[in-house]
Amino acid sequence: MAKHKTPLLDQLESGPWPSFVSDIKQEAEARAKNEKGLDYQIPVDCPDDLLGVLEMSYTDGETHWKHGGIVGVFGYGGGVIGRYCDQPQMFPGVAHFHTVRVAQPNGKWYNTELLRNLVNIWDLRGSGLTNMHGATGDIVFLGTTTPQLEEIFWELTHDLEIDLGGSGSNLRTPATCLGMSRCEYACYDTQELCYNLTQEYQDELHRPAFPYKFKFKFDGCPNGCVAAIARSDLSFIGTWKDQIKVNQEVVAAYVGGEIAPNAGAHAGRDWGKFDIQKEVVDLCPSKCISYDGKLTIDDKECVRCMHCINTMPRALKIGDERGCSILCGAKAPILDGPQMGSLLVPFIEVNKDDDFQAIKDIIENVWDWWMEEGKNRERIGETMKRLGMAALIDAAGVPVDARQVQEPRHNPYIFWKAEDVEGGWDRDINEFRKRHQR
Repeated sequence: MAKHKTPLLDQLESGPWPSFVSDIKQEAEARAKNEKGLDYQIPVDCPDDLLGVLEMSYTDGETHWKHGGIVGVFGYGGGVIGRYCDQPQMFPGVAHFHTVRVAQPNGKWYNTELLRNLVNIWDLRGSGLTNMHGATGDIVFLGTTTPQLEEIFWELTHDLEIDLGGSGSNLRTPATCLGMSRCEYACYDTQELCYNLTQEYQDELHRPAFPYKFKFKFDGCPNGCVAAIARSDLSFIGTWKDQIKVNQEVVAAYVGGEIAPNAGAHAGRDWGKFDIQKEVVDLCPSKCISYDGKLTIDDKECVRCMHCINTMPRALKIGDERGCSILCGAKAPILDGPQMGSLLVPFIEVNKDDDFQAIKDIIENVWDWWMEEGKNRERIGETMKRLGMAALIDAAGVPVDARQVQEPRHNPYIFWKAEDVEGGWDRDINEFRKRHQR
């Protein structure tokens, strides 16, 4: 029998979608009956008290969680988010309710044995409630007590060989799409790059030293299945330099209705006769496509949006000269509103034969600049906005490129620094005087 009445939470169960409230109630009932026969290491009524404190938060219109300072495992500064309830006498089961972030497998590839072992650890030492996955990508274990943290860490790292994820002002757990393991559009090996950088920057992941959090995300192509361009401080988005490959015979088959557009993804809905002008040509954002019985693409104007390829995947293929673009500065609305990533490197080869050294050089240059110039709790996107894109480009050590410009400048006046002009201002002033004396 539930300890707490939850009329507001009960309303959430009445909607058309599965509710997290039902999941918590199910776990609370299972623990009350001890269906698994476990010697629970945290209070048995933890899920029930979680419902109670959440109901109170809805009633009062304010949270009843407080951050309890730094809590974690020995040697790590990140991976555990300390949470305490501000009403421990009323809800003793969640007096401590720490969240543990666990590094997800590369590309989120699991087997059932791993999932069972993860759940077994959390059933015994936590609330039994998980989030698959958090916004950063981690497996999230919701709710445990301070004495259990070292035990959880030992079983994860020694028994399952899985590390904690990132939290705090550090490198967060890098996240990647499935890449070449599943996708024909992948322009580089996302999982290889993600794994390599994760191993390289373990210290930055576990021991916070940045002004604020920093995220890597890896999209194998511009379709952006992990939304790297919107969700990561440094995003790696697959692209190609040469031309889209066009099979004109298959294009004609799409036009003639012999092949369903969108890879048949809209089966069951009658879209009518496929209109290539309406569904491909007119929707091209850079207007680089035309069709007059033959599909023509002006590749130098193509922005790699993937729409034409997604619509006619059997007729159009990505190019062969593949690599990635690097964008910097995306973030959610924390201090200064949301931002999308800004293009820093239009194209770079992703060559594991040189251990990705060119990419690591850019990363470390960007970090050095941000750690020197960034304010406390300022994402790099906010530092960029405050100091300007030119400062980032200079610090990163990459060539200036017209594609890095978001829009033409509004101010027509250009002011030079003395050190930027060969010979300095004295020479220019002397030349000015000579001309006017003549």
